Amino acid sequence: MAILRFHVVPNAKQNKMTGEHGLAIKIKLHAPALEGKANTALRAFLAEELKISEQRIRLIRGQKSREKLIRIEGLSEEEGRCLLTKA
Repeated sequence: MAILRFHVVPNAKQNKMTGEHGLAIKIKLHAPALEGKANTALRAFLAEELKISEQRIRLIRGQKSREKLIRIEGLSEEEGRCLLTKA
C-alpha cells in the first residue's frame, strides 16, 4: 500500500503532472476547488495515470487543502512515485 503526498493546483488549463513540490508530487487539475470537485478529479486522474480502479485510491487527509495525503492499494510507495513521476 502506497501513501503519497500531493500538492494540487486547481483551476488549471489542463490536468497534468508538473513535477515535485518539496516531498509532494505536484498536479495541476482543471477542476475547481469547490464542493470536492478537485478531490474527485484528482482520484480520476490518478486512476487513469496508474491504470487502476478509482476504488483503490483513498483521500486520507487534505479534503479542503492543496496538500493531500493519498493511499493507493496494491502499489508500494516506490512503485507509485516512479509511475507518477516517470522516473
